[in-house]
Amino acid sequence: MQVEIITIGDEILIGQIVDTNSAYIATLLNLNGISVKQISSVSDDRQHILKALDEAKERADIILITGGLGPTKDDITKKTLCDYFKTTMRFDEKVYEDVVNIFAQYNKEVTALNSLQAEVPAICEVIRNYNGTAPGMWFDVEGKIFVSMPGVPYEMKSMMKEQVVPKIKERFKLPKIYHKTVLTQGLGESFLSEMISDWEDSLAAVNIKLAYLPAPGMVRLRLSTKGEDEQLLIETVDKKIEELKKIISEYIYGYEIFGEEKESLEQIVGNLLRNKKQTLSTAESCTGGYISHLITSIPGSSHYYVGSVISYSYEIKETELNVSKKLLDTEGAVSKAVVEQMAKAIREKYKTDYSISASGIAGPDGGTPDKPVGTVWIAIATPEKVISEKFLFGNNRKRNIEKTANAALNMLRKELE
Repeated sequence: MQVEIITIGDEILIGQIVDTNSAYIATLLNLNGISVKQISSVSDDRQHILKALDEAKERADIILITGGLGPTKDDITKKTLCDYFKTTMRFDEKVYEDVVNIFAQYNKEVTALNSLQAEVPAICEVIRNYNGTAPGMWFDVEGKIFVSMPGVPYEMKSMMKEQVVPKIKERFKLPKIYHKTVLTQGLGESFLSEMISDWEDSLAAVNIKLAYLPAPGMVRLRLSTKGEDEQLLIETVDKKIEELKKIISEYIYGYEIFGEEKESLEQIVGNLLRNKKQTLSTAESCTGGYISHLITSIPGSSHYYVGSVISYSYEIKETELNVSKKLLDTEGAVSKAVVEQMAKAIREKYKTDYSISASGIAGPDGGTPDKPVGTVWIAIATPEKVISEKFLFGNNRKRNIEKTANAALNMLRKELE
């Protein structure tokens, strides 16, 4: 069984709002064994909507539609659906009762315009909206299901979770779908693909699909499969991940189970520090505080994170981190010696168990033949030692900053583990 999602609204197509509805619907459907075939966004135009419905009907068994159900003239979805199914409008008393109740919560009378929300296509089954005035509509026509829902996210989410998905599950026998994602850091997508090529080829034999999801300095590997026995699916995926760990264990830093809360690299590091009752400080140059931003974005980070010095200039490196002018002049700020001194100094200054330091050339200019844009040195100071590593990240400033932060956090994770 295949599902298509259609979002309606000019505001999506001009980039005024981001379509979060499709992401929510797709996630909820997958968790319930329902595959999404395609996601489309169309304008508030009758012909465009009619054409999208015709095309979706050829591809999918269920078509889920959001948007265009408000009471104003620019919301044309309900009237267009009426035309599409060659039916007329009827007045639904239960929908009107819901509209009255919504207005009563704000001590207001229902306006003539909002009373029109109770008019629905005659052949639809109403999906009641307990959070707004626009009802959902379920159409069962020629073996195809069409469901129209409001575009307001919290109204749609409640409708999908509490009414639409249960109704689909009653109507169709659904398989189980299982996704698990392996989180890696330190290898680019193409290098990673080469390393695991033979392992990847072996996945087809056990009906597992692999997707590469790259981000700055990181690649997520999503394994997906479907079948009748959920426990068997989980065991099969986990077995293949165990095989993968033998190939790239040093690059794996965590896992994601689809539908469960995702654990970021900064969360993993924070949990390790908190569990060990150890503390962290940072000395940043090229990242300008981005590493400390990620660390402090985690609730409870005050239990393990002490603070940072953003030593962007030579002067601050000298005065705040005791990096000698001679060292800066001879080695340069982007060097092993300087970054290790930064890590030692901040750890001593703030009396922490661990520290991170980073210095590099983020770009787009400032590079030299021996230190091109994207050259970064990162150091980790621990209670026993200081380790450092050189990276060449590329020429995109924003991505270089993100890659540096991710690499630094992953280096610390390895030491903590």
